[in-house]
Formats: sequence, C-alpha cells, structure tokens
Amino acid sequence: MSLATNQPRKESAESPPDLPWPLLQAVAALADAPLTEIAERLRDATLPFIRSSALVIFTEDCTGRPQKKAGEEEIISRVSIAELDTLRSTLSDEEPFLGEAELAGRARPVLALKHASSNALLVLTDPHPADPGHNTGLDMVTYLWRIAARRIQEKVVDAPPSYLLESRAASAERIRVTAELTDLHSTTLETLLAALRSSSLDDATARSTVTDLTAKALIKLRTLSDRTTDLVEEPVAKAFERLREDLRPLTSFSGVEVQFIEPPLNGRALPGEVAHAARAIVRGLVLAMMEQTDISRIRTQWDCDGQNLLINIRDNGGGALTADTPSISGLERRVKALTGQLRMDVMSGWGADIFVSLPLDLPTRTSGDIAGWNLAARELEVLEHLVAGHRNRTIASILGISENTVKFHIRNLFKKLDVGSRSEVIALAHSNGLR
Repeated sequence: MSLATNQPRKESAESPPDLPWPLLQAVAALADAPLTEIAERLRDATLPFIRSSALVIFTEDCTGRPQKKAGEEEIISRVSIAELDTLRSTLSDEEPFLGEAELAGRARPVLALKHASSNALLVLTDPHPADPGHNTGLDMVTYLWRIAARRIQEKVVDAPPSYLLESRAASAERIRVTAELTDLHSTTLETLLAALRSSSLDDATARSTVTDLTAKALIKLRTLSDRTTDLVEEPVAKAFERLREDLRPLTSFSGVEVQFIEPPLNGRALPGEVAHAARAIVRGLVLAMMEQTDISRIRTQWDCDGQNLLINIRDNGGGALTADTPSISGLERRVKALTGQLRMDVMSGWGADIFVSLPLDLPTRTSGDIAGWNLAARELEVLEHLVAGHRNRTIASILGISENTVKFHIRNLFKKLDVGSRSEVIALAHSNGLR
C-alpha cells in the first residue's frame, strides 16, 4: 500500500456556496422572453425587490409597440405615449426618479428609470420597496432594467418575420387612429374658434381668453399627432447617420476603409422597422466582407426611389464571398422577412457587389386568415368591439356580460393571437381585413 493511501486527507471538499436561484431563474426568464412578454417577465423579476401595481416600458426601438405593459388593467389600458414622453423628458440618464407623475389620467407615485444608450423608459406605479431602509431593491431593479433594455435592442434587430409584419401593422394603425382623432378634434376646435370670434358675442374679454386657450389646445393636439408620426418613421438621412455611428466601432481598428455615400436629404422617411432592419443587414454584410483576408475597402450606399430603400455594398476583395456563405444566407432570410430582395454579383479578383431592396409599404394581406384563428363566437364579438374602439365597460354593457368576463375573453384573444396588448390585437385584425 502506498504512503499516500495511509495519509489522512488534509483538505476536505468545500460545500458549494448558496446561490440566489430565484433571482438567477428570473434573469434567465427575462433574457429568453420574447418581446411580447418582456414586460411581464421584468415585472416578475422586480416584484421581490419593489412591489408595484403596474410596470410600463416605453421604447422607440419597437416602433410598432413603443409601450410594453404588465399589471393592473386600469393603468396599462389608459397610459399614453404623451404622458410617458413628458416623464422621460424630465429624467437624467443616470439617476432614478421617485415621486409623483401624471400617468393613466392622474397623478400617481412612480419609480422611473431611463436607459442611457437607448433612451428607453421604465416606470413602476405605486412602488413599495421590500426593504424600505436599504437601497438593495432599487439597485436590483436598476440591474434588471439594464438587462431588459439591452435585450429589447438585441431582439428588435433579430426579430422574426411575424413580429416585423405585425409591428409595421401596429405602426400604420396608430398613425391612422391619431390622424382621425386629429381631424375630429381640429374640426371641433376650429368651429369653437369661429363661434367665439363671432361679433354677436359681446363679452370681449371672455372671447379673447377662450380663443387663446383653444388655439393653444389645437397646437398641442397637432404636436401630439406629429410626435406619433415621429415615433414610427425615421428620416432616411438620420437613419443613415445612425448606421455610420453603429459601424464606427467595428471599423476603427480593422484596417479596412469604409466609405459612405449619403442618401438624398429629401428622400422618403423610412418606417421604423425598415430602418432598424436595414442597419442590421448592412452591419451583417460589412462584417461578412471583413472576414476576407484580401480586403482593404468597403463602399456602402443608400438611396430611396419613393417605394423602396435601395442598399448597395461593394468590397475590393478577391471575390471569395458567395450567396452560400452562412452569414449571407441568414441575412437574405431577414431581407425576405420584409418582402425585400437581395442580389449578389461576384467577380473573381474584383470583389463582391451586393444589392438589397426593402419595400417601404406593407404588403397586401388577405382577410382569410381570421377563419384560421379558431375564435369562439363570443371571442369574435369581443374582437369586433375592440376593433371598433370600445372599452371594456362599453363591451360588457353591449353584450350583457360582466366586465371581468370581457377581460377573460381578451386574455384568451391575446393567447390565441400571440400578442401582448389591445393595440396589437386591433392592428392584426385590421391587417387581415377586419374593420
């Protein structure tokens, strides 16, 4: 028997440390959550540290779904972009805000945090720290919010075709609804102005005061309409400048010269999903080209013919890049998700010339898909009322059922249609011909 066998062991195996498994599982669920569920997963993760009645995310990365919400229906169904935008404008990039803010139609206690790089906003209503005497809860919520905000950015870039189509439908629907509201209220206010300016009214002071107030209200309403349009569209020159900024870190130390040919300043504005996808496609193509060993220059150019965004990327490599290259085939699938086209011209010794065309308008959708949704008769009735713009209380009154039953049917619609909000249900219904 060896000497080592007779010697007592001097070291004992250390027991593994106790790990915070609930927190780790919450982080994993948050990282894996689809965009439509990320608000719910973030709320689940934050509740052990700061309790809240509702959680709202406002992000312009998701142009069709700028709000992502979870919690009390009374709050998440009434909160507006204007309220969130106003709150965000008061915040610094570094410090969380704990106080009162106008949300869902009235002043409420809120905790608000802004993500510096994406400008996304997180709001918790009626916040109650689990441990009021310490900042641990706030630190954990801040940490979880940074993970969620970064994941939103990444998931938008890699969004599947179904998300892109529904997001564009939601964008178009919000513009349509806002335009209708603007026309309606503009007509009302202009009529009121005409009446108040009438010479038959002898109270000049009252007429002057009300005229001034009404004019300001009209300007504010039009500003909100413009703001909604800004959220879902991006000027082509601004989108190209963001592309240049995105590529700068990739090209600073590569030794490859990247040339940028500016698009026309007066080109048609791009839908947000097209702008995001175009930048991701160009980044992917540039990276694929940089993997070649014999390349020193890449030229990228954007143009717009009024119907399509036209992208051209050319390198001076040896012509080894092909359509079968995994990175290129993956990008081609992304182009097709937006009903676009990708074409490659490769010449040995001269390099690759890649052309991408992305349509700016939604493809025509047929209405036959609704029959395949397998909706019960009552669910279809509720859907029709949602499309008509009716609130839960109105639907309950018309159908002769309770408001809780309406909410039950709406939750079923969310699950069957794989959406996360009323606006998404309405947009999807409209894109399939239900009006």
